[in-house]
Amino acid sequence: MKTKAVFGIDIGTGSSKAILTTLDGSVIRSASRQHSVLVPEPGMAEMDADLWWHELTGMARELLAAGDVDVVAAGVSGMGPCVLITDGDNRPLRNAILYGIDTRATVQIQQLTAECGGTAELLKRCGSALSTQAVGPKLRWLANNEPEVFARARRLYMPASWLAHKLTGAYVLDHHSASQSTPLYDTQAQEWYAPYSALAAPGIELPELLWPSDVAGHITAEAAAESGLPEGIPVVTGTIDAWTEAVSVGAQGVGDLMLMYGTTMFLINTVATAVTSENLWGTVGAFKGTRNLAGGMATSGAITGWLRELYGDADYPELLELAAVSGTGARGLLMLPYFAGERTPIADPYARGVIAGLRTDHGRGDLYRAALEATAFGVRHNVEAIEAAGGDIRRIVAVGGGTQGGLWTQIVSDVTGLPQVIPSVTVGASFGAAFLAAGAMGPADIADWNPPAGIIDPDPHTHARYSELYELYLELYPATKNIVHRLAGKS
Repeated sequence: MKTKAVFGIDIGTGSSKAILTTLDGSVIRSASRQHSVLVPEPGMAEMDADLWWHELTGMARELLAAGDVDVVAAGVSGMGPCVLITDGDNRPLRNAILYGIDTRATVQIQQLTAECGGTAELLKRCGSALSTQAVGPKLRWLANNEPEVFARARRLYMPASWLAHKLTGAYVLDHHSASQSTPLYDTQAQEWYAPYSALAAPGIELPELLWPSDVAGHITAEAAAESGLPEGIPVVTGTIDAWTEAVSVGAQGVGDLMLMYGTTMFLINTVATAVTSENLWGTVGAFKGTRNLAGGMATSGAITGWLRELYGDADYPELLELAAVSGTGARGLLMLPYFAGERTPIADPYARGVIAGLRTDHGRGDLYRAALEATAFGVRHNVEAIEAAGGDIRRIVAVGGGTQGGLWTQIVSDVTGLPQVIPSVTVGASFGAAFLAAGAMGPADIADWNPPAGIIDPDPHTHARYSELYELYLELYPATKNIVHRLAGKS
């Protein structure tokens, strides 16, 4: 007899992951595909949407090859907010422009901010100021720089909504992703805001709004033939990967902070009422009635991956061992993790990575340790910004591939002085997508699916030392800002 199962998939920045679980959350098996971001020019980040569908169909067929499961529902997730424009027949007109790691639209950020009445009006209406994370300026960039392409644009997708469309034919977007599509969405009324949409997305038919757990549609015969997933099963709408990760670990209560260790670093704090900050993102949550205050770093795991490549693809366990030997402070190294500009809290697309204190006796472990510590300092900077803005942090739950091995999470707890809950399953967004899919078949409780496995407590002595280094970290950015801006081509 076949096991009833749900399928979940997440399209990430550096890889995609798919998973099969039982209806009570036991992982049956998983698959992954590595991919690279396209960089047409420095500051740009794109991806071919055909790749997303190719990876879904390939992983689905791999997971179903044994023939031992009966998939009854599917869930989707993906990085975002991204900008994939299509014509009226849903044909992509160009590569998708990715989220805040793509910093091309700085001029358009200024234009639209002025046209929308300034930052204060945007915060009141949309929950967030315009930044490299926002959808609107990137649409304006396309209108300004690729007018012939933009003139044909009729629909707007993100990775999760594109997969939902390919599976079901539906044209939908979840409310959370819409709330990150600044300035198109009114976070108070929780609907598209026509005056701002007319400015940023002229000629585009905006998608129907659903919540991430809502059913977007059912798998078509064509999609079933390509993917091997059963025709007619429900597909839930899904949402942006970091929010799906928060779902996967049950970080949805007021006071919860989800900390996602991945190619980039995300922090999502659930708040009782709407909170806004010019340097953070105020959004609606993954579930109806919830609100979030969030931040995100442009690079985290991307830096450790870059170092690994420089070292000839050394094994991560080896590098973690060397970093542990290096010790607190990386033997006198201090790094700024702004290798792709920075999103929150400094919102500086022209920021760049800086490594201070280099000596000829520094080795691979020291640089790797400095990178881990740099991301931890960035986390502390964001945590302090969230609290200063009125956020409410009572519990931190860690998730993502970076939680493996223990050293990185320990450094983050030591730097912040805050404990972190480590859940039993740290697979992340694909697991969250599967959980949402299971909800389409009946009640599901994430506390049963993914109970806590342990807690990382900070070491008080190490925290004191890191607090001294954190003050130097805060000084290093303004001390080097003008130099790196000039190196980045900003006069």
